[in-house]
Amino acid sequence: MSGGRWAWAEVDLASVGHNVEHLRGVVAPAELWAIVKADGYGHGAIEVARAARAAGAAGLGVALVDEGLALRQAGLDGPILLLSQQPVEQIPAALAAELTPTVYTAEYAAAWSRLAPTGYPVHVKVDTGMQRVGVADSAAVEFVADLAKVAPNLRVEGICTHLACADEPAHPATAEQVARFEAVLAGLDHRGLRPPLAHAANSGGALACPQAWYSFVRAGIAIYGISPGHGVDDRAGVLRPAMSLKARVSHVKRVAAGSCVSYGHRHTCATDTTLATVPIGYADGVPRRLSGADVLIGGRRCPIVGVVTMDQLVVDVGDASVQVGDEVVLLGKQGDDRITAADWADRLGTIPYEIVCGISKRVPRVYDVTDPRPSP
Repeated sequence: MSGGRWAWAEVDLASVGHNVEHLRGVVAPAELWAIVKADGYGHGAIEVARAARAAGAAGLGVALVDEGLALRQAGLDGPILLLSQQPVEQIPAALAAELTPTVYTAEYAAAWSRLAPTGYPVHVKVDTGMQRVGVADSAAVEFVADLAKVAPNLRVEGICTHLACADEPAHPATAEQVARFEAVLAGLDHRGLRPPLAHAANSGGALACPQAWYSFVRAGIAIYGISPGHGVDDRAGVLRPAMSLKARVSHVKRVAAGSCVSYGHRHTCATDTTLATVPIGYADGVPRRLSGADVLIGGRRCPIVGVVTMDQLVVDVGDASVQVGDEVVLLGKQGDDRITAADWADRLGTIPYEIVCGISKRVPRVYDVTDPRPSP
């Protein structure tokens, strides 16, 4: 617990290291770059980046220039890849921090070239079917060839794409995307333009698509110990969840059958029962619609009742003996049971990425570097 608040998130950095080491072993001889955008998927970008690099991650990936700057200011070395084009006015700051841009339009590449020293490394993004960003695969070879004229100060260090359905191993889109990317690589080979690095696999691809491993994989959600999707759950069992979300009971009261709970009185107690108030709510990242889901108190599951409010929620503990100050586990392990981000996601019709990224900044993060594995 940190900052005197009775709600906090514990982040086990040893688990991050374990996950990085495991994934590196899976994809070897390809390398692993750790994706730490969105404040390390809510876990803390700087702390996770340090743990990932210590565990052998060869590089880092971020979405925003400011995210890369924060890593550099914290002393992180090695390559930091900007995963998409960013506002042109941010190029000077990105250059000063030696961030590696991803480019896919001539205008953006030229803007970098006007400010960059000769031979500055860039990666070219190819759209093989995601339809989000990237130069069309049919135009990618000519795009790379033209960069020598359009952006003479840039050196194409890498070529990449992004897989849309890698967490569904049977989905035909992955094989099609890989084939389209391979065609781009072959075209670059034919012209003598293939860069030294190629990458396509995200976490799902790292677990299930060896044909897409290339020079390195970009591992995001998996380094945090979370499966990218149920289609690869069977390959993610060795991963260890890094984040637990915890709180303490702040108030306990006995209520009679027929008592109504929280805003709108949407829950009515069927019997005499004990209610425990927990000082965490939707402003902290516990979705308002999570009512009815379980938390762990004293190693047993107890349901959230009534609507989750901004700062608090109410749990029905039945006839259990619960006291103010008792630990409540919303995400994580207590006793022999565990509640996962996937449990929340399945209940809410979303994905675990959204759950962990949604744990707000006002929830203090507490970092544990202790490795529970036995010493050799």
